[in-house]
Amino acid sequence: QVQLVESGGGLVQPGGSLRLSCAASGFTFSRYAMSWYRQAAGKERELVASISSPGSSTNYADSVKGRFTISRDNAKNTVYLQMNSLKPEDTAVYYCKADSWIYDIHYWGKGTLVTVSL
Repeated sequence: QVQLVESGGGLVQPGGSLRLSCAASGFTFSRYAMSWYRQAAGKERELVASISSPGSSTNYADSVKGRFTISRDNAKNTVYLQMNSLKPEDTAVYYCKADSWIYDIHYWGKGTLVTVSL
């Protein structure tokens, strides 16, 4: 059974940091590109960051460049999102996604809520 389980969300003050984790199981994690998406209330889901299957290539939305870092540990089947200098506009539910573009297979986690507020 495929599972992507996000954790690490919560309430943080502006300027603070959080580290999100996404633990994967039920598929060959090291063969999948991984991404973090977010969806704020009343807005569409957007790509935040992505990382290639070996972890050698990363990509970021302009809004988070220089503040967020995506990484992965293929031995632990886990992808991370380190979020620094958080802003109120970063408030959203953050989702983990796994992609096999060769086989057109995609998996989503259920999300973890990040709230940036005083």
